[in-house]
Amino acid sequence: MELKTNIMCSACVAKVTPVLNEVVGENKWSVDTQNPKKILSINSDNVNEADVADALNKIGYKAELIK
Repeated sequence: MELKTNIMCSACVAKVTPVLNEVVGENKWSVDTQNPKKILSINSDNVNEADVADALNKIGYKAELIK
């Protein structure tokens, strides 16, 4: 699953790490901050886009599924 986010830098990644580790699982996600769309890649079949978006929204970030 790939989501477009507003996670811009390594400090942002550090902020979202505890949340994403809880929702998605440790070592099951990554953010490409070099990509203009700031792509969050999730390598888990046990999570849905709404759960990830809700968790990120609670800490001030946005995520939407790339179709």
